Amino acid sequence: MSLLTRRRLLRRAAASATAAGAARAGLTGAVAAGAAAGSTALSGCDDSPDTTPATAGSARGPLRFPSGFGWGAATSAYQIEGAAKEDGRGESIWDTFSHTPGRTRNGDTGDVAADHYHRYAEDLDLMRDLGLRSYRFSVSWPRIQADGSGRPNQRGLDFYRRLVDGLHERGIAPMLTLFHWDLPQALQDAGGWENRDTAERFAEYADVMFHALGDRVPVWLTINEPKTVVQNGYLWGHHAPGRQDPDAAYLVAHHLQLAHGLAVRALRARGVDARIGPALNLHPCYPADDTAEAATATRLHDGYENRLYLDSILKGAYPADVLADLGPDSRMVRAVRDGDLAVIASPVDLLAVQYYTPLYVTGQGGTVTRWPTSEAEWQQIYPEGMYDILTRVTRDYGRIPITITENGLPCPDRLDADGTVDDAGRIDFLRDHFAAAHRAIRDGVPLESYHVWSLLDNFEWAEGYEQRWGLVYVDYPTQRRVLKRSAHWYRTVIRDNGL
Repeated sequence: MSLLTRRRLLRRAAASATAAGAARAGLTGAVAAGAAAGSTALSGCDDSPDTTPATAGSARGPLRFPSGFGWGAATSAYQIEGAAKEDGRGESIWDTFSHTPGRTRNGDTGDVAADHYHRYAEDLDLMRDLGLRSYRFSVSWPRIQADGSGRPNQRGLDFYRRLVDGLHERGIAPMLTLFHWDLPQALQDAGGWENRDTAERFAEYADVMFHALGDRVPVWLTINEPKTVVQNGYLWGHHAPGRQDPDAAYLVAHHLQLAHGLAVRALRARGVDARIGPALNLHPCYPADDTAEAATATRLHDGYENRLYLDSILKGAYPADVLADLGPDSRMVRAVRDGDLAVIASPVDLLAVQYYTPLYVTGQGGTVTRWPTSEAEWQQIYPEGMYDILTRVTRDYGRIPITITENGLPCPDRLDADGTVDDAGRIDFLRDHFAAAHRAIRDGVPLESYHVWSLLDNFEWAEGYEQRWGLVYVDYPTQRRVLKRSAHWYRTVIRDNGL
């Protein structure tokens, strides 16, 4: 990687962070203009009651989704399980990171989180009462292999067996994610995802899980948001392992993609009758203005945000413009071996898409804010982006079945004196995104299911417990669960199979 490219990647990260930080001050001029023109973008969370009809359905009646549509919710192991040192669980990089002073807001850790490890039966009953048809969760790799390899921990396997059995007993389809960022610390000590061997260890761990639960889990997801590991963990440094090294970042990207492909092959070798695919967070990228420079910069930005992951998995090649930008001497380019891309492109059965925000790219390669932001200052609220990214995937990569595995909004939720949580803004947000997804289905996108992020309030990584994303309020001192207004609303959506 050239020094120029290294500096550009770091500047891009800094520009994105600056733009997101400025968004808290209020609407940009473009947003204000959009609002004046009748924009349907939301203004974030608002505790006032919503009295408007569903955005896309108001003029044409109710919106009904296809029969059997998989309404669900999602979580991840480190964010909800707790029990960090129980029943043979090893240490993960997030244990190390969160216990390092200054790394997380208020010094928060996932040691207890939402205590799901002990309260899973109660949480399963909540899912049943909501009417969930699908539940997407992740397995803690260090709970299965404390050091990231070797003989599995039976107590860890038993926990996930109980969870999966409980889902089946309640008529909820399990959707299991193998890796949601909690790499065993022992593997990090040996080089982590910079070490090609970690991809091999991941395939072995995946095979352990396929052997244990393969006949009980209909859908497997391999790597959750490899881009977030690359960007947040190795470019910006505000996620574990907390590095700021662009050259290492894209070497990590290749090894994550390789790990995905090896896991797909491991499932096929087992002969398990289940479906498998990756979970990618995709950001539609738009030029910030009408200049040729912005259009060119947007194309490259899209390469780093989306095509690097989509093209390698679904087309068997890394995008040429990204490779050229990284340069022939980059660690990533030098790390690709003969046969790697064939492994990465091992045929998958579905694509999990996670949508949170669009990106608007300037001619200089930075980003600007165009829409109101949520409490997560990086998140611009733009439901149309959901439609754009879903239709783009189908247009560019064919009719691969799609599941939405994350989409949601953090709100300043509070438990009122009457024991309720009125998160009207989250209802507005979800309604508009559901409508955008419905329009995508109508226009030919083979969308099968939709998982709201998140089922429970939880440990939100570097933000600790500051942000609440759940449909269910968690009172952390007591671990009491309370269905928010959005949960009651979502139950009706599921019952009616639409808006």
